[in-house]
Parts: sequence; structure tokens; C-alpha cells
Amino acid sequence: MEQTLVILKPNAVQRELIGDLISRFEQRGLKIIAMKLCRISPEIAARHYKEHMEEPFYEGLISFITSGPSVIIVLESLAAVTIVRSMVGATNPADAVPGTIRGDYATSPGHNMIHASDSIESAQREIELFFSPDEIINYKLSVRPWL
Repeated sequence: MEQTLVILKPNAVQRELIGDLISRFEQRGLKIIAMKLCRISPEIAARHYKEHMEEPFYEGLISFITSGPSVIIVLESLAAVTIVRSMVGATNPADAVPGTIRGDYATSPGHNMIHASDSIESAQREIELFFSPDEIINYKLSVRPWL
């Protein structure tokens, strides 16, 4: 099984979309193995977005992700990274097709509702950044054979 990290950003929390967004992943057959509501610190945000440090939008990115609570989730399934990325949609909501999370809810590239790991390697690094091993809960879903 593959794991991936999703962050429901502060605007998703403020718009009270947590339940709707989580249910999309559950309905698709992804298993939640860790989840928390927290305010991301500037230090963790800097480590999370380190690849964007030289970009002109970096300061705004850090400011936004630390501006309020986020919901951080680890999802598990076969091909979790690819499935979640396709569900999330294009980074720029103007390019995101209807039916994707960004296509249905986001309007601004800087406030695009959700982060999803872009590779298995990124997912592992990001999961370790936000969760300790004892926060990851391994369990069996009784419906797994039908997914």
C-alpha cells in the first residue's frame, strides 16, 4: 500500500469544507491512517515548502499556510499519490477541471484549498514532518476486498 499526505489549508477550514473534502477521499476508497487539526508553525512551513524558497511567492505561501488551522491527513491505498493528485486537480484553479477539489472550490492559485504530495518520496518526507510513527494507525478496513 502507498501513503500520501494531504493538507486542507486554512481557507478550507474557514469555509467549513473539512467534512465534504474528507468524504471525497473516503468515498473513493482511500483509508485515513492519521489526521489532525493544527496550526502549522512558520518553522514547519519553511521545511515543508523548502523547494519554493527562491520563488517570488514563497513568503505569501508561508504566510497563508500559517494563518489559521489546517487539517493534515495521511491517506493510504494502492497508487495513493496518483489518485489523490488527480482528485485535487491542477495547482491553478483556473486550470482545474470541474469535479476536482480545486475545480469545484478554489479560485486563487495562492489559496487553492489543499496540498497533496507530488511523489512517493515527497509523501514520505512530508508525513515524517507532520506525524510521529506512533500517530500513524495501521488497521484493516472490512470493505478493502471490494475496493
